[in-house]
Amino acid sequence: MKTAIVLGTFDGLHAGHRAVIGQADGFYSIAVTFDTPPKSYFSGEAQLLMLPEDRAERLKKLGIDRVDIQDFGKIKDIEAKDYLEYLKKEYVPQRIVCGFNYRFGKNAAGDTSLIADFCSQNDIEFVCVPPTKVGDTALSSTYIRNLIREGNVELASTMIYDGFSFTATVIHGDARGRNLGFPTANQLYPKDLIKLKFGVYLSRVEIDGKCYKAITNVGIRPTYQTDEVGCETFIKDFSGDIYGKQMKTELLKFIREEQRFSSIDELKKAIINDVKLLNV
Repeated sequence: MKTAIVLGTFDGLHAGHRAVIGQADGFYSIAVTFDTPPKSYFSGEAQLLMLPEDRAERLKKLGIDRVDIQDFGKIKDIEAKDYLEYLKKEYVPQRIVCGFNYRFGKNAAGDTSLIADFCSQNDIEFVCVPPTKVGDTALSSTYIRNLIREGNVELASTMIYDGFSFTATVIHGDARGRNLGFPTANQLYPKDLIKLKFGVYLSRVEIDGKCYKAITNVGIRPTYQTDEVGCETFIKDFSGDIYGKQMKTELLKFIREEQRFSSIDELKKAIINDVKLLNV
């Protein structure tokens, strides 16, 4: 079977990314992607919409046969023409696909025009996919990241393939939630994910293949003054020991901002009001 390679960071796998992937239908498809978006690498700021392992899994769900995640730090200084020669030698593609704004090579000097010329000279089919629009704006991972920073995960999740979620180990907390009558599953928020608005979210969790409605607080818990960004999730209609297990947490809708409470009773009242939303 002929081989097609699709090029891109594919962070979030939004509709624009999926349009690129769709152009590999009928081929043995290989996604050639990076471990870190270039902007994140150079800024040093964590801003992933998906962890690399989740992205690889979802690329395969979308029909990609093979996912090659490259270390961006090791290839960022390769000249653009040399990178294209590498792709040709490594994958022997009959088709190369990318989005309209794909850049690559040292100083991001490579663009779609360079790929088109290279493919023409090497008898490789080239497909450049035009932008997917949201109103008058081109849909992009940057657009979605801004929504999440503002707390608008509800809209962002409609654009991200499989929604905005992360999988992390359930760890021991301080049992304060349990003492308040609302036991929580505690996770550390992955450091490489986009920094989202702290607060309380309607959520959905998956444990051992089963899904449950939930409420998740994301932040540093100002009432108790902790430093690490953590997630405390109250899971409706669930009981059991899940310490040490992997739990997928999907954030669905922002409810309220994180705040400091003057008393435990005030905190408990707020939690009761949050939990009532699970019955809607």
